Amino acid sequence: MKVSLKWLSEYTQVPSDVKAFCDRLDLTGTGVEGVEQTGEAFEGVVVGHVLTCEPHPDSDHMHVVTVDVGADEPVQIVCGAPNIAADILVPVATVGAVLPGDFKIKKSKLRGVTSCGMCCSQRELGMGSDHSGIWILPEGTPVGTPIAEVIGSGDTVLDLEITPNRPDCLSVVGMAREVGAMYQQPVTYPLAADVAKLAAVTAGAGVDASVTVEVADADRCPRYTARVIDNVKVGPSPDWLAERVSAAGGRPINNVVDVTNYILYLYGQPLHAFDYDTLAAADGSVHIVVRGAHDGEVLTTLDGEKRELTEDMTVIATPERAVALAGVMGGLDTEVTEATTTVLLESADFCNGRTSRTSRNLKLISEASMRYERGVDENLCEVVSQAAAALLAEVSGGTVRPGVVDVYERPAEAVQLRFRISRFNRMMGADIPADFIEDILVRLGCAVAATDDADVLAVTAPTFRPDLEREIDLYEEVLRLWGMDRIAPTLPGGRERVGSRTPEQQTLRLLNGTLRASGMNETMTYSFAEPGDIERLQLPTEGLGLPVELLNPLNADMPVMRQSVVPGLLRSVAYNQSRSVRNIQLYEIGTVFAAAEGRKQARERKKVAGVLAGAMADDAWNAPRVAFDFFDGKGVLENIARELALPKVRFRALSADEAPQLQPGRAAEMMADGSVIGWVGEIHPLVAEAFGATAPVVAFELDVNALVRAARPARPYVDVPTYPAVAVDQAFVVDEAVTHEKMMQVMTSAGGKLLESVALFDVYRDAERVGANKKSVAYSFVYRAPDRTLTSEEVEKVHAKLVGKVQKATGAEIRA
Repeated sequence: MKVSLKWLSEYTQVPSDVKAFCDRLDLTGTGVEGVEQTGEAFEGVVVGHVLTCEPHPDSDHMHVVTVDVGADEPVQIVCGAPNIAADILVPVATVGAVLPGDFKIKKSKLRGVTSCGMCCSQRELGMGSDHSGIWILPEGTPVGTPIAEVIGSGDTVLDLEITPNRPDCLSVVGMAREVGAMYQQPVTYPLAADVAKLAAVTAGAGVDASVTVEVADADRCPRYTARVIDNVKVGPSPDWLAERVSAAGGRPINNVVDVTNYILYLYGQPLHAFDYDTLAAADGSVHIVVRGAHDGEVLTTLDGEKRELTEDMTVIATPERAVALAGVMGGLDTEVTEATTTVLLESADFCNGRTSRTSRNLKLISEASMRYERGVDENLCEVVSQAAAALLAEVSGGTVRPGVVDVYERPAEAVQLRFRISRFNRMMGADIPADFIEDILVRLGCAVAATDDADVLAVTAPTFRPDLEREIDLYEEVLRLWGMDRIAPTLPGGRERVGSRTPEQQTLRLLNGTLRASGMNETMTYSFAEPGDIERLQLPTEGLGLPVELLNPLNADMPVMRQSVVPGLLRSVAYNQSRSVRNIQLYEIGTVFAAAEGRKQARERKKVAGVLAGAMADDAWNAPRVAFDFFDGKGVLENIARELALPKVRFRALSADEAPQLQPGRAAEMMADGSVIGWVGEIHPLVAEAFGATAPVVAFELDVNALVRAARPARPYVDVPTYPAVAVDQAFVVDEAVTHEKMMQVMTSAGGKLLESVALFDVYRDAERVGANKKSVAYSFVYRAPDRTLTSEEVEKVHAKLVGKVQKATGAEIRA
């Protein structure tokens, strides 16, 4: 949400030190995402006096003017505005000025005539929607004065991150209340003054004689109010109103729409203005029905899009048709236009859950939906409607029909709480005065009363704070405004209490360290997923379970919980590659979710996944760039196995049917002590392409729970060898189908206790010397006894036995 400090300062004192103010906002729970100086947008735009105005020699609609801009000499400008004339004052963007939209003014030639600037309209300066001609400034405006000073547009606008539990802060008045509590200073609330203006613009027959409202389901719409404003003249808004709407991030449209947006930004209450005549029946009356949409019902919204609705959505309708999408956006055929003379003003509250689902399912996010889905104070609907009607009549020259149609079946009741001061101070570990506690609660809008117990306050939470439900919520409010930085840190009390990490925490810590040491960078992706992610990944669904669907997804594109961490990482690879990042090494330890038939609770499992794309390093003068391949991913897993001391680790080659997400021949399953831990391999190019990534990409995914079970944090102690080892090299000729894994299994089994290690050091193929479809594999064997020096006879005997078993199990031949 954007908040203009100039606007905010009308209701409470804003500190002059903007940085310190932003830091204090951050500390009290309102994040500041950006600070914008709006006056800077008009740098180089000054007041100019048109001295002469002559027709362009080669155009029938443009003029050549000379303008005094307060410089040493007048400037010549070519202007096509129909209302340009001599002896008027206009905003002039001089050469070098940058207008909203990043439009830079340059010296140019228009049909052969030099133009050194531009005379501006309101829309070109972002100050309104009027683009019919040049903005003519009032007489007496000083020539050469920066336009920002003339129109008072120099302002600081904060872009605030309002948390979902604070809907009251989605308004200028709400932020004024918050700032007043932060600095314990008075706040001026404009609502009473705005409502007082209503009597002066009220005339005619009562609204209840011509408008009726029917709410079919109070759960969908707890409150609905309607007013009517007659004799409206739709046109541009006054400068102050357009400026306020622009400062809040809106776009000025016309005086009627701008009033509804102004009230929304000021009080946080969304409004909607209908063209009364488009709703009226033949007798001139209007009957509004708030109901659920019909499945398949179609509504064209204000953005011109035809939208197919479902019964879960709520609509505002006449007896014949739907005219607006409740809480989200109005309909196109009932919008206010220049032909509108009578306005029906809606101020209502709609179910936040339904509004949120509607907005996301239709991919239609609006300022209104953002507020409704967080919660609007239904008790303020009617009084805010009064203020809006009075302002609308003031800026449009209209009159307000007396009365209001107000359907409010179940009024919201304020929550009654108690505040135990001594308990609060014990829990916070501080001694915060009772006077401060009471003052803060009152400033936040609570009603506070004393009780028979001096230690207990009776607190009534305001209905605009739906987050204040329990006593502990009040504690949080007082503490954050007191300042958590003022609380001395202490350890929890307790005797004979020793803290330590659980085996899982120890394993995760070691796992993180190992992955970082392997050159991987930790990242975090969304736990939400697109429904087709597993299908795109081509991951076998056996054992995955069913996807967990979200009842209220934050994003309509991601309505399920993820079943694998890899899709999110592949999207991260694609994101980095599209921005020319060549070398990518990412990992994430996260939770995956699965549902089972007939079970309400989802099953959660922790996974660790990683991706490698590019190379470990770029080309250097002494080493070429070597792209990541399967063995780099396998090497990371071997590091994990070594650091976690996983027992009996082996990698089993996976076929294309077993791992369709991986390249055939570059895929393996990791096992420890006979249990499957996970998989590793090069992602199939078609799978990488489905996620927008460029192959080759190496990926792995392991089950963290399986790692924790298999890890051996307490390793057995092994003495440093004191007796020499005997090394023997041996080459075997085997069929191409015989794998290194098979050879290792046979050799380690046959070698017995004396075989210390086996290492492959050569693979050789030659059809003439070795044979067709044959290969020569050479291994280095190390034999050692822990208690003696081995004799050559012992080594020869053990080695001969090993060779014999290899020949028998694999059909190998000895290569001389």
